[in-house]
Amino acid sequence: MLHLDALQNLRPSRLVFQYGRSAADVRAAQKLRWRVFAEEMGARLSSPEPGLDQDRFDSLCDHLLVRDTRSGEVVGTYRIINAEQAHQAGGFYSDAEFDLSRLSHLRAQIMEVGRACVHPEYRSGAVIAALWSGLADYIRAHGVRYLMGCASISMADGGHGAASIYRQLRDLHAAPAEWRVFPHCPLPLERLDASANVEVPALIKAYLRVGAYVCGEPAWDPDFNTADCLLLLPTQHMDHRYSRHFLKQSRAESRF
Repeated sequence: MLHLDALQNLRPSRLVFQYGRSAADVRAAQKLRWRVFAEEMGARLSSPEPGLDQDRFDSLCDHLLVRDTRSGEVVGTYRIINAEQAHQAGGFYSDAEFDLSRLSHLRAQIMEVGRACVHPEYRSGAVIAALWSGLADYIRAHGVRYLMGCASISMADGGHGAASIYRQLRDLHAAPAEWRVFPHCPLPLERLDASANVEVPALIKAYLRVGAYVCGEPAWDPDFNTADCLLLLPTQHMDHRYSRHFLKQSRAESRF
């Protein structure tokens, strides 16, 4: 939770959504990712430059940013890899974690999202709302048919909570068999207690509310110590109760 003084400091701020247009913009996003993933979550990042979360996709993909204009700091970011960029990179990021063979016929229509993070002092919901507004704008502008991404679940308890969350997701939101993917490094579900009543992470809930499917068993990512489930969202079949809100935000000016 935010301290009262932190909330008071945030009140005069103005949050603006923008695309990363320069090397400086990308570095600002990488700096925030390092702070959240390495320093806060304890991920082991093999970045070439300390203090920045960098990989081979960053120079090819599109970066969505939310900036606090009062301080100039980037306080939220998303990374997009479209089909053309994935072709240039030799595959999507998710290809490293899953066998995506059953999605081969959809690849040209897929947009992959990832590396989503928000500065710890700005987790009131406004930053995520601005980022989702940017995603909606990108989907509409590029005629994207499918949104794909790895949804990460912490394994701080050894994986039992992740197994329990996957059980809930599988029972209610499993993808059709023809969209099933297979993890290269599977989470050992048979060794874990999946009976706990664990809250599904808020960001995963948000994707499920707009019609996303869970495409199979989770992969274990040892560097981030997370269980990753692949989600696939057919944008043309988004639940109308939520898609109207999702797309409406993209028409509004992203200032808070």
